[in-house]
Amino acid sequence: MGTFFARHYDALMGWLEKRGFTRIRANLLREASGTVLEIGSGTGLNFPLYHGCDKVVALEPSEVMRRTSMKRALIAPVPVEPVGGDAQNLPFADASFDTVVGTLVLCTIPDPLRALREIRRVCKPGGTVLFFEHVRLEHAALGRLQDWLTPAWKRLCDGCCLNRSTLDTLQQAGLEIKRTERYYGDIFVTVVARNPEAGSGDASASRTGAFES
Repeated sequence: MGTFFARHYDALMGWLEKRGFTRIRANLLREASGTVLEIGSGTGLNFPLYHGCDKVVALEPSEVMRRTSMKRALIAPVPVEPVGGDAQNLPFADASFDTVVGTLVLCTIPDPLRALREIRRVCKPGGTVLFFEHVRLEHAALGRLQDWLTPAWKRLCDGCCLNRSTLDTLQQAGLEIKRTERYYGDIFVTVVARNPEAGSGDASASRTGAFES
């Protein structure tokens, strides 16, 4: 993520948070429990909203955003450990986490399918996966408009893609979608999903990582 966008993320997103994003995040994060991995934790906007879990490992590749998040980590209701890393190559052992969370992050990851397969690997079988994302609209004309706008939007917003079919990608990765809820004319969606038991779907190969719960 570029330095300018990282430094000014909170200011750029502030009006959206006040107009409902914080409420949406809070409702979703009520589903988080146990040891949690948050990918793309950014400036830590979710940190004050975790209450029903034991610990949060917050993975963020941008050093600028990670430093900003430290203040929120120190006063969070549960222990939060910000760490560097790439969601496409998670530095954690298989089945390390009870819950994995991502909010407004899959739009910027270069290979979201690879990241989701990594999420399946590090999430315990039967564990919970939670997302809040914006998606490509099913409306034919508006969907094409998103396609047309995406190249310029990516340049302006550090790789953010307006037109990803995220629900399809979640299913392609082998996650079981249990519940969705749409907002703001269906452009935003929250997802509560389950990581299937071992042997189900298209999970990535096992490997030993650096973190164990």
